[in-house]
Amino acid sequence: MDRFDSPSWSFIGRVAGKAALLFILFNVIFADLNPMEALGRLSLYNWLLPGRARLPYGEQIEQSYNLSLNNIPAMFASHTISQPKAADEFRIIILGDSGTWGWFLQNDETLSAHLNATNLTHHASRITFYNLGYPIMSLTKDLLILDETMGYEPDLIIWPVTLESFPREKQLVSPIVQNNRERIRPFITQHTLNLNPNDKQFIEPNWWDRTIIGQRRNLANLLRLQTTGFAWATTSLDQAIPANIPLRKTDLEADTSWQGFTENTPFTKDDLAFDVLTAGMTRAGDVPVLLINEPMFISDGQNSDLRYNSFYPIWAYDLYREMLLETAVTHNWHYLDLWDQISPAEFTDTPVHLTAVGTKTMAEQITTEIVKMNFGN
Repeated sequence: MDRFDSPSWSFIGRVAGKAALLFILFNVIFADLNPMEALGRLSLYNWLLPGRARLPYGEQIEQSYNLSLNNIPAMFASHTISQPKAADEFRIIILGDSGTWGWFLQNDETLSAHLNATNLTHHASRITFYNLGYPIMSLTKDLLILDETMGYEPDLIIWPVTLESFPREKQLVSPIVQNNRERIRPFITQHTLNLNPNDKQFIEPNWWDRTIIGQRRNLANLLRLQTTGFAWATTSLDQAIPANIPLRKTDLEADTSWQGFTENTPFTKDDLAFDVLTAGMTRAGDVPVLLINEPMFISDGQNSDLRYNSFYPIWAYDLYREMLLETAVTHNWHYLDLWDQISPAEFTDTPVHLTAVGTKTMAEQITTEIVKMNFGN
């Protein structure tokens, strides 16, 4: 028995040692290659599974069959936008925040869904609208999405914005921006953006962080994105919507400050990320962009003489509108201001989240503008 046991333990030891060496080698190669974005492009969506109508976002995986991740190629690979562009397709991309994404809306109630329901055509081509909104208010986040979008042959870009996406302090706070510094840095340098490429908010992984061990959570998220796709394919559910949605505030605080600014010490253009907006327009190149000042809730409650809503004091928002219009005119941008075009009754939990009815009204107004631009008939 001793002669039998001794070689067995020796054999097990050799196997374990080789396995450990291979594991170390795989980690070294993985860290050197840094293949996370390449892995993100490998997807079950759009061939085995239907593509998602929205970019993945969510924290309640079991209820929404969705999750947030920071791998932009993986996000796009899971979306219908990654399907090959048909010869007769006129492709329109919609950027924006949670309002575009469709917070507390089913997929058939979103802005893109209502626009697709119009069955617009452009000459002999059918127009298809794609929802590439993402629930974070930051123009730099929009710039990230727009940059990736350009690889999917857009013919027109619709870009809804609001003042809350403009503060400098908000540009780098979102995880998707912090984890994609290498995608943001060229814009900072080439367009001289008023952003620090070495800001401590950026997450700079070291060598260990790039190993399989260091990337285990991100790898797990890539796998979860694929596995939740089966539930998505069965249910078309990608958001847990409560039965009772809390409504936005109607009675407002008397405070008229905004982001540390007051009417006596107001912000200037340099305090807002107009340079990021301009960089996005430049990145679009020859692809036309329809810039939209998105609609918002206007209260008639307490202190509504001081504030439009819980987001904006009147002076701040009016000043922003003046600056946005002036910038659009100076650069000859296509610009549509819808700030007061939706009934206050059609807003849900925040001043920028619309009901399905309000979203449909917004879609009708955008459709009219697209036709005026000679992109729809």
